[in-house]
Amino acid sequence: MKQQKQHTKPLLIAALFMLLPNLASAEFRAVNVLKAVVYDSPSAQSKKLYLLGQGYPVEVIVNLAEWVKVRDQQGGLSWIDAKQLSTKRTLLIVSPVEIKQAPETSGAVLARVEKDVVVDLLEPAKNGWVKVKHRDGLVGFVQASAVWGL
Repeated sequence: MKQQKQHTKPLLIAALFMLLPNLASAEFRAVNVLKAVVYDSPSAQSKKLYLLGQGYPVEVIVNLAEWVKVRDQQGGLSWIDAKQLSTKRTLLIVSPVEIKQAPETSGAVLARVEKDVVVDLLEPAKNGWVKVKHRDGLVGFVQASAVWGL
């Protein structure tokens, strides 16, 4: 009896794409209103899911001009009115972190920041560090692994 040849080519191609680095960087925006309602579909008449606070960073998945499908830090997908987003870049602290004076582990500690605090992104990540600004005006560096929204 003749054995059927398995078609492994599609699986191989899929595996290669998973191993390739993300060639297009993700687009992030920040909530620009005090509280933004997110919905399960692109309509104000659809089901309201939850609220996002001002400054919260979201990853843009689909942009339909008036509505934007976004991903939050927990991976949840939802829709938000495009007018409630700005192009300002913010980051969400995902684990307690120290803001350092310089981008180095031995740098002087300027402050300690708790999880779920939003900070402004001032400079892109470099060598595992990112320059941020706290809402109180403090500027310094945090480890990129402690933030979401890059």
